[in-house]
Amino acid sequence: MKRHFLTPVCLLAALGLGTGTASAAGEPQWAESGTAYTDTLGGGQGLAARADGSLLYRGMTDIPLDLRIKGWNHVGDPDIAQGHVFDAYQGPDTATSKMFAVTTPAGKRYEYVHRLNPGEKLNNSFATVSPDGQWLVSGEWGDQRRLQVFPAPLLNPATPPTGGDLKEAWQISLDKPVRDIQGCDFVTDTRLICASNDASGTLFPEIRPLLQVDLPRKVDGQPMTGTVKSLFALPQRSVCTGTFETEGVDYDVNSGTLRAQMIPPGVCAVATAVYAYK
Repeated sequence: MKRHFLTPVCLLAALGLGTGTASAAGEPQWAESGTAYTDTLGGGQGLAARADGSLLYRGMTDIPLDLRIKGWNHVGDPDIAQGHVFDAYQGPDTATSKMFAVTTPAGKRYEYVHRLNPGEKLNNSFATVSPDGQWLVSGEWGDQRRLQVFPAPLLNPATPPTGGDLKEAWQISLDKPVRDIQGCDFVTDTRLICASNDASGTLFPEIRPLLQVDLPRKVDGQPMTGTVKSLFALPQRSVCTGTFETEGVDYDVNSGTLRAQMIPPGVCAVATAVYAYK
């Protein structure tokens, strides 16, 4: 678990917080329950809850040297499933593939490389695994009407046991376009919560919204269409002014806690805010 700390400016920003706001988009109504802070370089790209309730954070300083040498220069929002850590990696603008690294409970890491399909963007913003451990969902940057689905490396027997090629299995089409999704996580077998960095207000009324994607059935290896709605705008609170950036999202099934990250602007960006909801 990455250490948490409060910078003086972020501490000042935290002092004025109330109890939070609830979703206005129907059940469930998420109520803000707390705020923590994490080192942005070591934890500002995403987070995932372990079985014991502690949090795994990912930031740019977490990329192992051997992966940097191979050209994997960005790590996204991770997930943990059955004790395995799933990391989403992407390379430079010239990349023709993306990579998912899976670390076993024993600490052994395996690399699964997906060669980009025609028209697929190189971005690999996040990894989230279905509750049954069989499917890995990821997404691209920009305007999208889909989420990508792969057999979950190691956990799905269709994948090589020690790393290798990873082909896309199918897609979740979305009934509404989404923009700049930074992370998604399963809340139930048929519901995803996703964090968007869209500040335009053109696709949804909220700025940098938390989105809900409802599926018609649990993921099963066949194409389906998800229904998208915006729950609420993620908080943008800071004594610094400028542009905020949404990052990872995580749902801890054991505690029922939903968390989302927001990097504040300016010098406050050294500490990423982690907002918790119940």
